[in-house]
Amino acid sequence: MDSVEEMGPVDYLVIEFPGNRMTGEAFPLLVDLAERGIVRVIDLAFIRKEADGSVVALELRDLGDEIDLTVFEGASAGLLDQGDIDEAGNALEPGNSAAVLVYENLWAAPLARALRRSGAQLVASGRIPVQALLAALDATEETVPPGGSAAA
Repeated sequence: MDSVEEMGPVDYLVIEFPGNRMTGEAFPLLVDLAERGIVRVIDLAFIRKEADGSVVALELRDLGDEIDLTVFEGASAGLLDQGDIDEAGNALEPGNSAAVLVYENLWAAPLARALRRSGAQLVASGRIPVQALLAALDATEETVPPGGSAAA
């Protein structure tokens, strides 16, 4: 792994699959992003939340034969520990599974390096869910008169 000073921002995602239904449709897209140098998968784990609320880590072979996930074998850097798995499980509904992905934004690494050299540091970060963005845009459209402007 690169030195921390050379890395781009690192993010994580917990992606829930209701009823343990993983189609595998998105996995080739993740591979494509990695192959094009846009992201680097640092860790990838699959988990399931049982009906009793317990959370278990899954092996790739536990996910079934319908989806070819062999490309992700060895993708785990061991960064995620049981505490991380349990925390991710808190976001899941019982009976569902999830992929927990930790990845580096390689596309942003040059910007991050330049900012670090200038003494800048990240002091806040966040993500706006698409649903929230759409709701905000809808609300803005509702307050703008036809042919008018939202700015006062």
